Amino acid sequence: METYPFSRSQDAFVDLSSQDAFNEGAPFATFDRLRREDPFAWTDMSDGGKGFWNVVRHADLLELNRQPDLLSSASGIRMEDQSPEEYEARKTFQETDPPQHRAFRALVSKAFSRSTVAGYEEAIRRIVTELLDEALEAGEFDAVDAIARRLPMQMLAQIMGVPADDAAWLVEKGDALISNSDPDYTDFVIDKVDTDEYRLLPFRSPAAVELFDYANDLLDRMDAGEQIGVLNLVREETSHGTRMPRDEFRNFFCLLVAAGNDTTRYSIAATLHSLANNPALLAQLQQPDFALWDEATDEMIRWASPTSHFRRTATRDFDFHGKAVKAGDKVIMWFLSGNRDETAIPDPYRLDLTRPRNPFLSFGQGGPHICLGMWLAKLEVKIVLQELARRVKAIGQTADHRYLRSNFIHGIKYLPVRVERK
Repeated sequence: METYPFSRSQDAFVDLSSQDAFNEGAPFATFDRLRREDPFAWTDMSDGGKGFWNVVRHADLLELNRQPDLLSSASGIRMEDQSPEEYEARKTFQETDPPQHRAFRALVSKAFSRSTVAGYEEAIRRIVTELLDEALEAGEFDAVDAIARRLPMQMLAQIMGVPADDAAWLVEKGDALISNSDPDYTDFVIDKVDTDEYRLLPFRSPAAVELFDYANDLLDRMDAGEQIGVLNLVREETSHGTRMPRDEFRNFFCLLVAAGNDTTRYSIAATLHSLANNPALLAQLQQPDFALWDEATDEMIRWASPTSHFRRTATRDFDFHGKAVKAGDKVIMWFLSGNRDETAIPDPYRLDLTRPRNPFLSFGQGGPHICLGMWLAKLEVKIVLQELARRVKAIGQTADHRYLRSNFIHGIKYLPVRVERK
């Protein structure tokens, strides 16, 4: 059986500012070179915008990620430059620093806590078994469309308290937002067409207009006293006596729809790709005494690294690795690179489902912006692993896969497989 590698990229000098940087998969050769030779390199933006510093080592990511007073999120979290007007119009809680960020997280964190998420296990397992039954009946299918895309889509609807029939439409619009660099998901590709008309909308995308209308309806219903999933929590009064205004709620809703689906989707896609190209992994999961499901899940999410980076902005001048950083400089935190740093993760290019004390960084661990949906994503990936092991005799990739065109979200968007049921 032919093996299809997770990444085909062999270029050690990929332009990391380009949306095409990940077209052949993650540019691991580039990150390997930077970690060895220049761990705090400067990159000029290929579109003529302001360049940025690259943080690529695991230890450096941990050190800098815990210093929001030095590296702020309050000027945007993506590479693109934003005017103050654009920032104010588009910001969510992700684009805030403590204590404001902490006060907002306190409202919604209980809805995504480990104990609360554990209560979703039965619902997730039911969705996974239904998806697998349908896919196994077909025998050959696109694993992203049949499984990886549908599971988080359906869970998202349940958690938000919106009709299940709306889930597909919401994810379509979410894809147009967060995957706004890929022509398969939007006609308004961020670096290919003039999007200035939409510069005050999330991700500079016209899809936000339709999502804003949907969010306005939810807001009206909540203001009338209706309880809608976890969304009412977002509009409660914080410990500082403030309440999220309607415009910020609309932006938050767009973020929840987009990020709440995509990152888990690409973690599941990477999991399915790994099993389809390494039969020994499935055999290991199917051993009668295998019990390290949490370890296997963490390893799959490390391997996937679906959010490749987040941007921060220096609040003051400082020196790092002998380089002089100026206040206002953009600093890109490449968590994907940290997840392949051999100084922190032994043999990082090998999938080890029993890896102990896995210090992976896929959720932004160590900083104030650690992913709210971390426990939900872990549970979804774990149940996919368990149900595949229980139901599938063999899985193999039948043709080459395709990658999302994005240097922000990293993942496989098309994965053809053939599956044999037990």
